[in-house]
Amino acid sequence: MQRTVSDDLWSMLAQAGVKRCYGIVGDALNPAFEAIGRHPEIEFVHVRHEEWGGFAASADARVSGGIVAVCGTAGPGVTHLTNALIDALRERARVIVIGGDVHTDIMDTGGLQEVNPYELFRPAAHFVGRVVSAKQARAVFTQALDACATMSGPAVISLPGDIAGAASPLGNEPVYRPLPQPAVGPSAGDVAALARLINAAERVTVFGGAGCEQARDLVVELAERIAAPVGFSLKGKAFLESGNPNAVGMTGLLGYGGCHEALKSADLVLLLGTDFPYPDFLSVGEAKFVQVDRRPELLGRRVPLELGIGASLEALLPELLPLLDERTDRAHLDRALKTTARWEKKLRAYVDDGAELSPIRPEFVAATINELLDDDAIVTIDTGTPVIWAAHHLDFRGQRTHLGSYSWASMANASPNAFGAWKAAPDRQVVALCGDGGFSMLAFSDLVTEVAAQAPVVHVIFHNALLDFVNIEQQEAGMVPWGTALDEIDFARVAEAFGATGIRCDDPATLKDDLRRALAHRGGPVVVDVRVDRFALAVPPGVPASTAAGFVKSLVKQAVHGGFTRVVKEGVDNARLV
Repeated sequence: MQRTVSDDLWSMLAQAGVKRCYGIVGDALNPAFEAIGRHPEIEFVHVRHEEWGGFAASADARVSGGIVAVCGTAGPGVTHLTNALIDALRERARVIVIGGDVHTDIMDTGGLQEVNPYELFRPAAHFVGRVVSAKQARAVFTQALDACATMSGPAVISLPGDIAGAASPLGNEPVYRPLPQPAVGPSAGDVAALARLINAAERVTVFGGAGCEQARDLVVELAERIAAPVGFSLKGKAFLESGNPNAVGMTGLLGYGGCHEALKSADLVLLLGTDFPYPDFLSVGEAKFVQVDRRPELLGRRVPLELGIGASLEALLPELLPLLDERTDRAHLDRALKTTARWEKKLRAYVDDGAELSPIRPEFVAATINELLDDDAIVTIDTGTPVIWAAHHLDFRGQRTHLGSYSWASMANASPNAFGAWKAAPDRQVVALCGDGGFSMLAFSDLVTEVAAQAPVVHVIFHNALLDFVNIEQQEAGMVPWGTALDEIDFARVAEAFGATGIRCDDPATLKDDLRRALAHRGGPVVVDVRVDRFALAVPPGVPASTAAGFVKSLVKQAVHGGFTRVVKEGVDNARLV
């Protein structure tokens, strides 16, 4: 059979290491997917919603480290992809999009399902290429793959059906050679300047993020040499908490431990591999800031810097460490560690006797999951209060890792992220911590996809019949919560109707056994519907005065306008946090 432009596409994708393409075929994509059958090295994963497929592809790419494809046909198909792609862009996931497009002879005529791919994908991709001729196709495919790989984010190939099915103009099968990742090293002057700042400072605090992954041991060595407490973002938690004697937790609304205090009392803060987006939680004292990141465009955009260095930590730290004085004064570190120890006790206020507390406390759910997880488990987390409970009660010892929509904060990511993670690492335990709002938003449609694949993904739903994080936001703003209540759904029964295993848990005494049974299940997905206390709160350290005032104002308004019973219940259910 004559080779087509689509054959060239799939061949180049396979040479780039693509193993899977998620999506839905149809219309403009039909010629492209006629060709994929001739390229069995790439698996097509048929999903029921393109957005779900986009989130799955993003997680697949993050876990595997490779490029993963996702597709949607012209018009509605590609527009369904956009939210998941913006998330992939923010999470630096190598996702390549094969987007259907209208035939070239009706472009720019307002034809059925026509959408301008450049305008549609501008906020969602590093590169957008529209294939308008068979001769041009190879160059677009190459640029898309190069951008996806080297810039660590989505690239889009907009492919009209008439070009996809056209004969390849190439005499031979195209060759694609992946570009090497450029090394990002510091200058000698930058290293010397950083050493001078650290040696001159009296109280140094380290705050690290995802960029510490490949330099975890070096960051720990740095902190021990200069007696620095180590705080971290949620992304950095996976690498910088477990086994780190200087770990002092997190700051911000997810915060716990001595991190806030360590930032407030420092005279120098080292921001290492982090783009923490909440400057008000960083600038809480009088410290000078130094930032190190392999992406120099991020330097200084959150807080003013004394020094910014565009370099990878794994390149910088081996040169820096020999230049640093070893510090024996541990007062700054010991204060932060003492505060962290107090917080560790506080976080267990509703955990240690959680099996006796009804309704079930969400903290107890997260802590019990943490106890049962494998040491190489992958945990995906919905945006919302599941992120709070995961941040406070999961530890990432061993090879455990976690994924979420941390830099975009989309709802409904946990279920598709879990499926994509399982496709990338089928031998690892995968658990999705879902909100009931997020699960009902997107997960239902593709639960059947998980059933068909016999994916042993465990979904744990924190079911409080509430958009809980929004509810908290409204109270912090001084509002009476409105529009946050959700209708009751029996998620376990719905899961059974889809062919999954459903477990409903109302009794805290049976929670551990219910979760143990779910984690042991094989041969398909499990949905554990846990009815949790809808009044449970978390109180982070260093809450701004305006936030506290807003919360009090909201409680007064609720009490005055007929919500007195709810206010009392919220107080009673969180009394141990005071």
